[in-house]
Amino acid sequence: MQKKYLEAGKFVTTHGVMGELKVYPYCDSAEFLCGFSLLYPSPNGGRAWRVASARAHKGMVLLKLEGVDGMDAARALVGRLVYIDRSDAQLPEGSWFIQDIIGLQVVDAGTGKVYGTVTDVINNGAGDIYEIRTPEGKTVLFPAVEQFLEQIDPAGGVVRVKPIGGMFDDAD
Repeated sequence: MQKKYLEAGKFVTTHGVMGELKVYPYCDSAEFLCGFSLLYPSPNGGRAWRVASARAHKGMVLLKLEGVDGMDAARALVGRLVYIDRSDAQLPEGSWFIQDIIGLQVVDAGTGKVYGTVTDVINNGAGDIYEIRTPEGKTVLFPAVEQFLEQIDPAGGVVRVKPIGGMFDDAD
């Protein structure tokens, strides 16, 4: 089941004296987070914060929330997580939220062999790497590139892969 509200970042400090906050974005870019007019205080939503202004700055987001009008009010929010409503996001075709990939079963596209379950998605800057837990309890790092991915199907609960020898075992 897909979560309605997704973690999007964390308030890490205040910025200036007028109530601006600095947000460390958990999404692909600070610019993506700047595109939201509503942010939420919990994974269950709650009373939304209206964004008065937001701008990307050195990989972070500097934002002003309506009703947060001074440093003391902003300081009270530092350390809290920020959530977005999934329905407010526009993802490019063929893109998914990491939350939708974690937990998917990894299956060989050719043979149907089950390799394990995606437990994490790591981005090393060059691209995503899926951390997969095998049925034997081993952790395998799998490059999530077009060459090795056949299909990502969150609705079907599966990632179909085209691995080469040695990716999931020591064979060539």
